[in-house]
Amino acid sequence: MDSNKLCELVVQALEDVKAKDIVTLDVRDMTSVTDYMIIASGTSNRHVKALADAVANKAREAGQRPVGIEGEGGSEWVLIDLQDALVHVMLPRVREFYNLEKLWSIRPSGDVLAKNG
Repeated sequence: MDSNKLCELVVQALEDVKAKDIVTLDVRDMTSVTDYMIIASGTSNRHVKALADAVANKAREAGQRPVGIEGEGGSEWVLIDLQDALVHVMLPRVREFYNLEKLWSIRPSGDVLAKNG
C-alpha cells in the first residue's frame, strides 16, 4: 500500500471512531523515518485507546501490520508505527504540551507547512 492510501486509511479509521482535531503532516522532505505524521486527540484515556485500536485493526485488515504500538498502558499518548505513517493519538493536554504539529511543521528555512485534516 502506498503512503498516500495508508494516510487516507488512518484518517478514515480515526474519523470512524470520532477522533478530534485530526492533523496530517507530510514530513517526507524532513525525515527518512516516515512519510506522514498523523496526530489526533481523544476525549478520554478510553477513547484514545479505542482510536489506536481502530487504526491498528483497519491497517491489519488492509494488510499493513503495525511495526509497533507504544503507550497503550496509560493511553494518554499512543503511538502506532505503520512505517510510512506514524500515528499519534493523544489526550488534549498531552498534545498541547508536546505540540508535535509545530515541531514537525517547521522546515529548516523557517517556513511552516499548512495543516489539513
